[in-house]
Amino acid sequence: MKNTPIDYQIVSEEIAQSGIEHIGKATIREIKKLVDSIEQSSNTKFIRMEMGIPGLPPTEIGVRSQVDALERGVAAIYPDIQGIPTLKKEMARFVKNYMNIEVEPEHCLPTVGSMQGGYASFMTLNRMYANREGTLFLDPGFPVHKQQLRIMGQAYRSFDVYNFRGDKLGPKLEEFMADGKISSILYSNPNNPSWICFTEDELKTIGRIAQKYDVVVIEDLAYFGMDFRKDYSKPGQDPYQPSVANYCDKYILLISSSKAFSYAGERIGMLIISDTLFTTKAPDLRRFYGSDIVGTAFIFGSLYALSSGTSHSAQYALAAILKSVNDGEFDFVAVVKEYGEKAAIMKKLFTDNGFKIVYDTDIDQPIADGFYFTFSYPGFSGEELLSEMLYYGISAIALSITGSERLEGIRACVSLVKRTQFADLEYRLKSFHENHPLA
Repeated sequence: MKNTPIDYQIVSEEIAQSGIEHIGKATIREIKKLVDSIEQSSNTKFIRMEMGIPGLPPTEIGVRSQVDALERGVAAIYPDIQGIPTLKKEMARFVKNYMNIEVEPEHCLPTVGSMQGGYASFMTLNRMYANREGTLFLDPGFPVHKQQLRIMGQAYRSFDVYNFRGDKLGPKLEEFMADGKISSILYSNPNNPSWICFTEDELKTIGRIAQKYDVVVIEDLAYFGMDFRKDYSKPGQDPYQPSVANYCDKYILLISSSKAFSYAGERIGMLIISDTLFTTKAPDLRRFYGSDIVGTAFIFGSLYALSSGTSHSAQYALAAILKSVNDGEFDFVAVVKEYGEKAAIMKKLFTDNGFKIVYDTDIDQPIADGFYFTFSYPGFSGEELLSEMLYYGISAIALSITGSERLEGIRACVSLVKRTQFADLEYRLKSFHENHPLA
């Protein structure tokens, strides 16, 4: 029996009762359920870092607009699948103002969070050509995207992009593209879980190769504008959120309202289809859809089948938020900078107690402080460390489930950790360090 901040026997019993065979291989939601049970049994609050959900209040502009929409009775009316006109207009304005990208409002679609956006994208894009197999993931990445492909019976390939940054990226992509089997490429930028950010040269490389092989790029911008090393908060001004959309003409942008606008609970996201892709004809789509036009198949095939539209009142909320942001009245980046500030403090607490930051550089500069960071401890694999940390009241996920090759690491999300918990976090990390002294 060990002297740990959380009763050793309670944690061990809850792990045994959870039915999880290997804690280090558990999904994010399985870890959440297990930690919920340990907290209840031990009557002790964890430092919760497993879930990538916002820890800030929802944007008030959205709340007021949504309440107003509900009072006007929109809950009784089915929304159009393609979205309400005011929201589509503000989406197009948003990508123009903050990315300098021109897209027709008709090609801007609300989805039930970016999760649905990703699912609908795979469902449609990976069926455009009968002789292609699926998606290439530039890992590490969000584990559920691969789960979505497995559910659909679609194939995927992946590699840890951290080992192929800069000039190494092009040859590695060519290696995967050469047989002509890839339909789409997906990555997140900033990256979940490593928080690396692609450079303009790397985005140009991805775009060039996508064009060469006629592959669609799905760019997951869940953490829009949150590389705080640059200020992306001024509409219509440099610098703009970096994007592959500047370097290829067939792309989909997934933009979440969960993190940037703290509106996760209403499950609404933005999906932007490039004008060229929207109007592309792909005859093989007729195997599954009533149309061979990508945009038509996407909306009236995939989205219709998945949910028949996105929450009506939430669309009014997001439209109001975007209008305020587009008009320069609401600086959403200033609000979410709290995540970067907390990350800087938390990372130091870890490194002061023997832990290492796993993904620590963006090619030749220190990694940004943001929504996530990664850590390890000498002598432990990531899966072993995740299991051991539970006894110290700290939860996270193992990098091994993200496609990372850094199997010694763990991903930590800062969003739900309150500043009032920093002293407790420091105590628990010191206890871990004392119980696992380094040579």
